[in-house]
Amino acid sequence: MKQEDIRDSLSAFISKMKKEGLPPIVVDTFAYYYKKVVSGETGILCDSEIAPVMPDEIADFDHIRDYAESGRRMMKHAVRITLNGGLGTSMGLISPKSLLEVRNGKSFLEIILNQSERSKVKLALMNSFSTHEETLSAISKINPPEFPMTFLQHKFPKILRKNFSPPVCPLNPELEWNPPGHGDIYTALFTSGMIDRLSDAGIRYAFISNSDNLGASVDASLLGWFAENKLPFMMEVAERTPADAKGGHLARYKAEGRLMLRESAQCHEAEKDAFRDISRYRFFNTNNLWINLKFLKELIAEQKTVRLPMILNPKNIDPRDKESPRVFQIETAMGAAISLFEGAAAIRVPRSRFFPVKKCSDLLLVRSDYFLFSEDRLLLNPDRRSDRVKINLDPNYYGKIDDFDERFSEGVPSLTECESLLIEGDVRFERGVKLKGNVVIKNPVKSQMLIKAGTVISG
Repeated sequence: MKQEDIRDSLSAFISKMKKEGLPPIVVDTFAYYYKKVVSGETGILCDSEIAPVMPDEIADFDHIRDYAESGRRMMKHAVRITLNGGLGTSMGLISPKSLLEVRNGKSFLEIILNQSERSKVKLALMNSFSTHEETLSAISKINPPEFPMTFLQHKFPKILRKNFSPPVCPLNPELEWNPPGHGDIYTALFTSGMIDRLSDAGIRYAFISNSDNLGASVDASLLGWFAENKLPFMMEVAERTPADAKGGHLARYKAEGRLMLRESAQCHEAEKDAFRDISRYRFFNTNNLWINLKFLKELIAEQKTVRLPMILNPKNIDPRDKESPRVFQIETAMGAAISLFEGAAAIRVPRSRFFPVKKCSDLLLVRSDYFLFSEDRLLLNPDRRSDRVKINLDPNYYGKIDDFDERFSEGVPSLTECESLLIEGDVRFERGVKLKGNVVIKNPVKSQMLIKAGTVISG
């Protein structure tokens, strides 16, 4: 691609972003990544550049209990920032995912609001343009004692792969844009004025997590340890299992020695096996992060932005149409900021800090007796037989929330004694069903199979 063509295309992108009202820092950040894309950079991180992190190199949650009292004193200086930009389209939702009913008639949002009220920690939501208005409306109906602070995630224009120019979709202009990944949170905190607002209110520490992770909370021991050690940034990590082999893992740059995060999209195809090797790369990012706002402000003042490692995602401009033009989406991961801060740390936390709901199979487990629900907290049931239940539901009948709810309209089965569950075909459950061991239920015919009330199925 000729230099003059690059300049013309970049100029068109800049004009497009300015017309959309995006702040200059966002325009400059996109331009920085765009130049990388047209120069042939892919964001790939090779195995030869990084080294695994051993258990004795990071702190352990079980060894920091004594910091709880310090953490309780720091609660008034902390904020919980929840990422609330997703629509949950993978579960067939068209509304903010945080409004989905999860447990005991409460949505993710209601649970998060109640948790913040109990802990007396301020709450801020980072919404997207897709979720902002509906979220505000839902909060008004809930009417919490304190309305959470809100700010907006930005957006990046998609890039046509054939000539690196801006795509044009006159019938659906929204398809021309993509979310820039949750790594945008740092820029959004700055451009929205939220970082100054928090600092002026005496807030020093931010705990950041996803709205769909009901294991996330502002833990006093973690806050105390983070504050007492004057850390600029801390990532909660957990031991990888085969089920986590595709998620981003913790590693260390060989050259500088700093901790870093490598996502699946940053791994070369030829090195996927090494990426999935959980005996080598033992820890994954839970996306529960802690950041000292003073250090973040200093980083932004120095760099004028937060430039995270680029993730280049090849997509179709319309994700539902595989024949639509091919594009690149530039994204970043917020956990990647661990490599930007001198002295950043990771801490191993129990699995109970991480049980996100990404699919309907996750929702089945969360709604079951495998978890206990107490004071707006999900706790692992001590009577469960297995530390992990592998659930595979037929996507044709359970992939979308409406279909899922119809087949479990009287309640989900008991899973305390279940070790794995496979359902193939159309199966509906009445109340009080109990599943034990490794259960396989197959319905090969088109008519719906009914599991009667009180049935016990052992596998």
